[in-house]
Amino acid sequence: MQESGLDLGSGASRRLVIMRHAKAEATAPSDHERPLASRGRADAEAAGRWLRGQGIAPDLALVSDAVRTRQTWEQVSGGAGWDESTVDFSAGLYAAGSDSAFDLLRETDPAVTSLIVIGHNPTMAYVAELIDDGEGDPDATTGMVTRGFPTSALVVFTVEGPWADLGPGTGRLEAFHAGDA
Repeated sequence: MQESGLDLGSGASRRLVIMRHAKAEATAPSDHERPLASRGRADAEAAGRWLRGQGIAPDLALVSDAVRTRQTWEQVSGGAGWDESTVDFSAGLYAAGSDSAFDLLRETDPAVTSLIVIGHNPTMAYVAELIDDGEGDPDATTGMVTRGFPTSALVVFTVEGPWADLGPGTGRLEAFHAGDA
């Protein structure tokens, strides 16, 4: 999967990566403050290297403002070698259900052609299942169905049209990555 120069008209293809945060420590003063475990840091960095190998570099990252998702982003972007991505740390994504998550995604600037979202389960898995149009890569579909959506799992979709139209069945599943989790 390589990035290509795309016409950004209303029918243009966009890339969407949905990721569950990496493995976190079991305890902290609050759920919001749970940091990544050492395995989580390694898994997130490996996911970043995998994304780099796929030629994926987001224009924007939408990341829950919880400590573990912020740290996941740091490790992923470091592993991928991304320097120029804009990051939006979102308090709304932290507690978002699928409807709220879709609303946040639909608010993405139309100029963004590649978006990575890092959040929490069960929302990330559910949003990924909903977006899938069922016509994508069969191996990726099998992986997502059989492996579930463990920590550090991510899916890559191609989405036609503007972010404002994102909804169920609007993305073609291109890849699934769950590392060794």
